[in-house]
Amino acid sequence: MFLRYVAYKKSWIVLFLALLVFTDVLILLDHGIAVHAGSMIYLNVLFLLVFAVFLGWRYKTETKYAAALAARSQEMHEDWLETLPKPAFYPDEVTNDILRAADLFYRRKLSDVKQAQLIENDFTSSWIHEVKAPLTAMKLTIDANRSDPAIRKIEAEWLRIHLLIDRQLHMARLPSLESDYVLEPASVRRLAAEEVRDLASWCMEKNIAVEFEGEDAEVVTDRKWCRFILRQLLTNAVKYSPEGGIIVIGTSVTENGNAVLNMKDEGPGIAAHDLPRIFDKGFTGGNGRIQNAATGLGLYLAQTVASKIGITLQAQSEPPNGTNMRMIFAVKNEFEEIRRGMLT
Repeated sequence: MFLRYVAYKKSWIVLFLALLVFTDVLILLDHGIAVHAGSMIYLNVLFLLVFAVFLGWRYKTETKYAAALAARSQEMHEDWLETLPKPAFYPDEVTNDILRAADLFYRRKLSDVKQAQLIENDFTSSWIHEVKAPLTAMKLTIDANRSDPAIRKIEAEWLRIHLLIDRQLHMARLPSLESDYVLEPASVRRLAAEEVRDLASWCMEKNIAVEFEGEDAEVVTDRKWCRFILRQLLTNAVKYSPEGGIIVIGTSVTENGNAVLNMKDEGPGIAAHDLPRIFDKGFTGGNGRIQNAATGLGLYLAQTVASKIGITLQAQSEPPNGTNMRMIFAVKNEFEEIRRGMLT
């Protein structure tokens, strides 16, 4: 920082040196003043030492405010404005005023954006609830005419629309997940079975079998959001499974007490270079682009929700031998820490 300060003050330094040289030249040219060469050197060294001390003192005082700002920028907190150092010079006062004005401006802009987002989410939620009414009527008609092959085909398409609307509704609720959170004991296998039952018509359309294996496990979680994660994983498994494929859902408990759910499909698998990015927003991967059926939102939303409710998502794949999606539930102590973090 000192070199930057010297570069900033170079015009003053050049002026001082120029005046010193000018003074020396005047003394040498003025024959009325007899000054010994040693005295000239002593005078110049003395001036330079005084100037060096003065420059060091000014550097320390003038950069104090900037140094304090730089230190705060390394560890920014929400109350950073209240911890701003007191300005000592006019440029620092201007900087301080600009920072406060910028903070006020962007707080207002952020408030406007949040307000617009709330209105948009309310509109989306309202629209979804309006759409659900005709979808419910369609479902009643489908249930009353299941013997008709054409109706079964319509049911599969109805399910796809239902899943898309359901995902959109959860996306609208995601910012307020903390206030929409209800803890209760739940069976991991039962939660998965409920999702399998809801997707039964799609599985039947593709002649896909779903098998359960392993020991069941009980966890404390939010049933609705946990089922949302399972829904995203299961829809992906059904979407990429071949006709007549098998999806195996295994549940177990680790030695550390973590409940684990594995969902293994027989799809094409995920390429090694795609695997680290499958939870990124908007990433569709090679399979998604080939089938033109992916939005890049399902796994991203699943990972976002999972990180908030104490679930770890992992993916394992060795093309073309399918994909294994793993849900690891936090044990009680870990989960309580995550929950406290959500509430603070």
